[in-house]
Amino acid sequence: MDEDQVLYENIWEMLLSGQPSLILQGFNALLPDQQEGAREHLVKMVSEPGWQPEQRVSAQSALDTIAELEE
Repeated sequence: MDEDQVLYENIWEMLLSGQPSLILQGFNALLPDQQEGAREHLVKMVSEPGWQPEQRVSAQSALDTIAELEE
């Protein structure tokens, strides 16, 4: 596994941690276009079938935290 892949996985762990400080740290580590891609993926996790309930809750928590940042 290369360094970029490890970083990417760590950022997603932060985004899905349920902890606002980690969510913001992970989100802010992304470039603006990456932030938009992450937000779009989180919306899919919440709204599309195939995701576990716990994943949906974590994705919604990330979306809520990100929305507060943008207010």
